[in-house]
Amino acid sequence: MGMSVIISAATAEDAEQILKLQYLCFQGEAELYGNYRIDPLVQTLDSVRDEVTANLVFVARLGDEVVGSVRGSTDPDGTGEIGKLCVHPRLRGHGLGARLLNAAESALADQRSATRFRLHTGHRSETNLRLYRRAGYAPVGSATGQDGVRLILLEKDVAEQAYVAASA
Repeated sequence: MGMSVIISAATAEDAEQILKLQYLCFQGEAELYGNYRIDPLVQTLDSVRDEVTANLVFVARLGDEVVGSVRGSTDPDGTGEIGKLCVHPRLRGHGLGARLLNAAESALADQRSATRFRLHTGHRSETNLRLYRRAGYAPVGSATGQDGVRLILLEKDVAEQAYVAASA
């Protein structure tokens, strides 16, 4: 009998598993860009703990194991910022990333009154870009991260989140 993956709010006790998962998941991104100093790979455990405390952080659990995570926060203008979405490599391709993204969007709208969502991904990250396009995000610009990677900035309105969630 198989277990179901459960999405829930992260707790301080999840920080170490989140960091380990993040390190595993972002190896492919680092290889894609030939840059192993990208932010998710150099983040500290204390920094992850701070994010869990200050932001909306969700995890996907398979039993006791954290197999996915995502962070959400709001900027001063009320835009929901979503970041560091990751899913364990053995569970990719089953809609878990979309479920985590939806959890972050819903919480940002409900708990932080976000009216729009923003996220970014590397310009070569086609799998990520496909996920975000399917979720209703559209490119609005580009930037270069502190790690030197060129990023595509994507946004969507909260109303679009409700439509995408209802049609899924």
